[in-house]
Amino acid sequence: MHHTGGPGWRITLDTSGTMLLALYLRDAAGLHDAGDPAVSPAEPKVRPVDPRQAVARAGGVEALRIEWSTWWHALAAERPGAVTALDPPLFRAFTGSPALQRFCQAHFGAALSWGRERKSEYTRLEATRQITGEPRLLAQLVEEREMELGRNARSFTLNIIELPLLERRAWYIEPDRLIMSRHLLEDEDALRSFVQPIIELLV
Repeated sequence: MHHTGGPGWRITLDTSGTMLLALYLRDAAGLHDAGDPAVSPAEPKVRPVDPRQAVARAGGVEALRIEWSTWWHALAAERPGAVTALDPPLFRAFTGSPALQRFCQAHFGAALSWGRERKSEYTRLEATRQITGEPRLLAQLVEEREMELGRNARSFTLNIIELPLLERRAWYIEPDRLIMSRHLLEDEDALRSFVQPIIELLV
């Protein structure tokens, strides 16, 4: 996790192991437009599987879409009670979401391996950033806004969850969370286009 901040404000950068698993399951099931926010496909691409057999007796693919979307929205908004700890092999936390429970049972091993690889990549990325100082740009956006306004920033916290997403962009979840492609920080123009309006709103 990386922190940057100033008097009264703080921005954190991290990834989420549970959201990595959820992302894998979505893409494996071919539910690419599911969820709120509907983030872009994962990178590297997840090999798709046909989910119909796994969920046939649990409401089918449409039930899987609804149950996954509900889970994703709770994770993204960090809602109290969101399922963040998965308990194989039964996945009792998903007892009320039988299609999602069965799909997890069928594909959790592959999801876990994929998620661990992405976590390792993120750890290496964080180490590189310590050298290059890339997260400094986020503090710079706050400082630029403070100069524009002629005052210090209001008190705020912005928690950025970085995920391996194909599209270099960000998705704002009010009031204080942002899902962001982990490569967006490398592209100053793109970062400014997505993050600067949020910083302006918060500062």
